[in-house]
Amino acid sequence: MLRRAIVAVAWLSLIFALACSSALPPPPPGTSQPKAGGAAAQPSGAGAPLDEVMVAEGDPGPVPVTRADPARGSRLAPVTIVVFSDFECPFCKHLDGTLRQLERRYGPEQLRIVWKNFPLAFHRQARPAAEAAMAVFAHAGPSAFWAFHDAIFGADERLSPELEAAALRRAGVTPGQVKQLVQRSAAAQKVDADMALAARLGVNGTPASFVNGVALVGAESAERFAEIIDAQLASARALRAEGTPPEQVYAALAKKSFAPPAAEPEDAEEEEERRTVHLVPVGDSPARGKDTALVTMVLFSDYQCPFCRRITPTVDKLAAQYGDKLRVVWKDNPLPFHPRAEPAAELAREARAQKGDAAFWQANDRLLAVEASLDDAALEALAADLQLNVAAVKRAIASRKHAAKIEADMDLADDLGAAGTPHFFINGRRLVGAQPIEKFQALIDEEIAKAEAMVVAGTPRAKVYESIQKQAVPPASPPKVSVPPPSKGHPGKGAAAGKVVIQMFSDFQCPYCARGGATMDELIKAFPGKVRVVFRHLPLPFHPEAQLAAEAAMEALAQQGPAGFWKMHDRLFKAHDASNLDRAALEQHAASLGLDVARFARALDERTHRAAVEADAQTARSAGITGTPGFVINGYLVSGAQPLAKFKKVVRRALSEAN
Repeated sequence: MLRRAIVAVAWLSLIFALACSSALPPPPPGTSQPKAGGAAAQPSGAGAPLDEVMVAEGDPGPVPVTRADPARGSRLAPVTIVVFSDFECPFCKHLDGTLRQLERRYGPEQLRIVWKNFPLAFHRQARPAAEAAMAVFAHAGPSAFWAFHDAIFGADERLSPELEAAALRRAGVTPGQVKQLVQRSAAAQKVDADMALAARLGVNGTPASFVNGVALVGAESAERFAEIIDAQLASARALRAEGTPPEQVYAALAKKSFAPPAAEPEDAEEEEERRTVHLVPVGDSPARGKDTALVTMVLFSDYQCPFCRRITPTVDKLAAQYGDKLRVVWKDNPLPFHPRAEPAAELAREARAQKGDAAFWQANDRLLAVEASLDDAALEALAADLQLNVAAVKRAIASRKHAAKIEADMDLADDLGAAGTPHFFINGRRLVGAQPIEKFQALIDEEIAKAEAMVVAGTPRAKVYESIQKQAVPPASPPKVSVPPPSKGHPGKGAAAGKVVIQMFSDFQCPYCARGGATMDELIKAFPGKVRVVFRHLPLPFHPEAQLAAEAAMEALAQQGPAGFWKMHDRLFKAHDASNLDRAALEQHAASLGLDVARFARALDERTHRAAVEADAQTARSAGITGTPGFVINGYLVSGAQPLAKFKKVVRRALSEAN
């Protein structure tokens, strides 16, 4: 239970990002301006910042709706469905079709659909798309938002920067305007607010819907939604008969229907973790305070994380309060969906390289200032202001000069389960997130009392942290599984004689497998001549098209070798819906790739490759791999479509053991 709690808090820290830009362009010509107070009124005032209207006129209650929320249907509709959604989630796209069906059935006077953002941390394009959508909404109103929304959810392909650019143009906005629009409209803050509301409501995945407060998780059927809608319509009629004004019906019914998420009670595991001392080496990381401090607070942080910025005054107050008793150590953990965090970290590291620790902390303070911008021009201006060698700073950022040290910090964070930022270890004891100062003080005071007792017993002050760390719990090793090495008949790519072999167990109907495959390509580039990736089949039983698709890929291998397999692989992952994998589509793919279609059809009819696919699946099951994608890296198991940094860390470990 404790691990779930830590992950939940850390993950909430992970998902928030900031956008940095300046002036607002004029609204696109020809953009319709809906009338205020209508079925889907735009925020008050053309181009009004979203943070100004989030508390404006709206519907209160446990699942509030404000004029900053894009909506379809009348505000006076007796039933409102609030949907927390993600532009990169295939299940959200599926649910959108269901909602359209419900709208046709009930009409805009009976049913209102409200969009709220919940971009998942492992969907790299989802957060930028959410911010862009909110900026479009604030800038040009609901019609522009829904044009953007429909362009993404109506496309055959998964969300990509190219698809987002096309959606922006459909909404009447040029891609070049987006940064300025996001900054001026406070779109990032709106996404943060939606995410915070989702956390309070117990949402932990997408899509998540609330029908007048009644929670529905996932892409439920139209029939299931209709059951709840019909019941809510009956309740609404009863309220109206009692004299409840129509504008108060939603709030009243949501208050009555909403069931708050149950709080998890503390247990023995949580108490144990609270007292656990983790092995957190300081190394040569930048530190504020003396090495004779009784308490060492190691901070894993990200320059683009709003919560890291928010906690900075608290850390400063603690440093002032405890003086020489507290040492603060900085560790970089730039999150993958914060594109400017790593360049900012490079600048701070280069400042240290040029002018020492004092320059690092000067840069650190400026980068974490509330008003700080992290774009290239701002970083160059900061370097000049700090009297650094600006040309050297630019080279350091462009070449990722300090990437090895930054990635070492990230690896340590991963070892410690510090998935989000900010994440603290106080004399090795974990404290997660931007907590109130009292939480820090309580833990620091406990550790000071212990340290003072150690000093009285004879431990030199400069050895206190080292002595504590000698008794600390080291990070657990990555899990290992036993999987036989692949045969020569398995399709592979990368270094033929690579010391690291990654066996990728995958399913052609799994959307996360496509992303995992793309990450493998990046990994091969990151370790030239050292990594080989081998494809293994694991079609899941609830993906009805996956088995035949796997056999089709094996026939492409039989006819054209590994090159033919990977071409078919890429075709099968192009779109994640059944129509791309049905029998007719498979034969079309075969023809387009120049395969012998008659032979291909016979292979599918006669199930020529069924045994080979099932053998791979059995190998996975024997190793305890039941989901996709699953990666076995020289015996180490990595489950799911993890960030590139996670794979690089395991590959480095495997390489060190192979040498």
